[in-house]
Amino acid sequence: MPIYILGISCFYHDAAAALIKDGEIIAAAQEERFTRKKHDFNFPENAIRYCLNEAGIETRDLSFVVFYDKPLLKFERILLTYCSYAPKGFMSFNKAVPLWLKERLWMSSLISEKLNYEGKVFFTEHHESHASSAFYPSPFKEAAILTMDGVGEWATTSFGVGKDNDLELLYEIKFPHSLGLLYSAFTYYTGFKVNSAEYKVMGLAPYGEPKYVGLILKELIDLKEDGSFKLNMKYFNYCAGLTMTNKDFDKLFGRPPRKPETKITQLDMDLARSVQAVTEEMMLRSARYIHKITGQKNLCLAGGVALNCVANGKVLREGPFENIWIQPSAGDAGGALGAALRIWYKYLGNKRSADNIHDFQKGSYLGPEYTDSYIENYLKTSNIPHTKLGRQELLKTVAGYISNEKVIGWFQGRMEFGPRALGARSIIGDARSPVMQSRMNLKIKYRESFRPFAPSVLAERAKDYFDIKSESPYMLLVADVNKDHLKKDNSREPEGFDRLKIIRSDIPAVTHVDSSARLQTVSKDTPNGAYYELINELYKNTNCPVIINTSFNVRGEPIVASPQDAYRCFMRTEMDYLVMESFVLDRKLQPKQNTETKQYFELD
Repeated sequence: MPIYILGISCFYHDAAAALIKDGEIIAAAQEERFTRKKHDFNFPENAIRYCLNEAGIETRDLSFVVFYDKPLLKFERILLTYCSYAPKGFMSFNKAVPLWLKERLWMSSLISEKLNYEGKVFFTEHHESHASSAFYPSPFKEAAILTMDGVGEWATTSFGVGKDNDLELLYEIKFPHSLGLLYSAFTYYTGFKVNSAEYKVMGLAPYGEPKYVGLILKELIDLKEDGSFKLNMKYFNYCAGLTMTNKDFDKLFGRPPRKPETKITQLDMDLARSVQAVTEEMMLRSARYIHKITGQKNLCLAGGVALNCVANGKVLREGPFENIWIQPSAGDAGGALGAALRIWYKYLGNKRSADNIHDFQKGSYLGPEYTDSYIENYLKTSNIPHTKLGRQELLKTVAGYISNEKVIGWFQGRMEFGPRALGARSIIGDARSPVMQSRMNLKIKYRESFRPFAPSVLAERAKDYFDIKSESPYMLLVADVNKDHLKKDNSREPEGFDRLKIIRSDIPAVTHVDSSARLQTVSKDTPNGAYYELINELYKNTNCPVIINTSFNVRGEPIVASPQDAYRCFMRTEMDYLVMESFVLDRKLQPKQNTETKQYFELD
């Protein structure tokens, strides 16, 4: 009988479920994609249902169910922290404890009840789940492992070594000292949403100067040469209060936190650049020390901090490791996958076969897919105008649209697991267009104008355009655009968002203001073959193997999961065409009563 293991993560942010069968990853998805509630943290009933349906099984067929952290340990940390800060922490204590007493402490019973499952429920530690999600799907037979996030039970940073079917965590830094929470403090202070918009701080950083690096290292954090650190808790409020920073933090930087949706100032840009620089230095020091201690040539990364692709790129370029592999769903959602894999390899002792070349993540295309017949039935019953095309005609037609500066909603194959759109649920366009970046930000995504877009590039042509020494299939590395594709401009560099007006390269739509790009390399053997073929078709027509790729959603909404989600998003934006499998929808032909305004979307 096959062994099915279901992994679950929830109740903090980004709830998810993952299912493996005899060690093979069968399905994984975040709950937000089904509920349409961004970063949904509730019990992932819909994601679990999808995983079971994908495998064609029911709950009774499950061999093991595992949860991604240990609630009792986490509750211990919460109680001890609030008691340490009493009576100051009473408001936070009063808000948190009822949730724990009602359901979170009884996770085993809750899971059994929700699933109608009679077997034993297993628990792995939070950073053990992160480490497992980083190492086990990686291509490496053995590797060093680094996990960094806000906080798990107690750990905020850990490192160790994985070899064959086992891994051991050797060292950890404990709460309240946390790189993830330091970054979130600056996310809060610059007016963005914690646990949701840290990537905005990363995108804002190139507009500023690292003026406050010295102040951060002097006042906020004691950073050692080996990458270990302690935060000065005098400036932070997250242990006891309902905010990340306090009045002392305000005094240090000369103002209160920026209110959301108000003007972004040069101070915000400089703060973003400074905390980004500190993060990069912390990760570099950690990588060097881990390399020295473990002697490994490969490094695996997970935890929310591992989604900082700028820092990842720096570790790859300047660090001592030859190879790096980053879990595509590096945050809490990926913990569900790591927990399931940990049971398979450690608890059950199964053999792991790695070749140091191919990973086991299946391109992270692990979510639901929809057949032509399903989509056609939906379009016809909803009276939605559409055209069905054969594969080659579809590719040529869409490539033609892109080369004529049209914006395409691209819905193909299985949905991505993780926060990055990788060509299955993407909005795509011409990277050569000087107007595409601002047009897609303001008229398609309805988001801040400074936000950069990512390039998808044919893997075999990546080094022609970008300074990168490895593939980046999961869009988790940043590299500079090669000098021969940059445009020389001897004029003085403007300040702030005026820098957006400069055309920096012959692929301006994906070149950030510091001449870098967060790229995705797309190879011939990707499970999403249509995406590779589309970029290759465009390459034949334009001699440019790069397209602009952003996630198929708008601000405040999760990435689309179903054809219904895709059509709603299409009609509420100014995309020109929607392509769902074999079907092409032209905006000009759609009935007007289906259009809605962007005001529908919640701002984050």
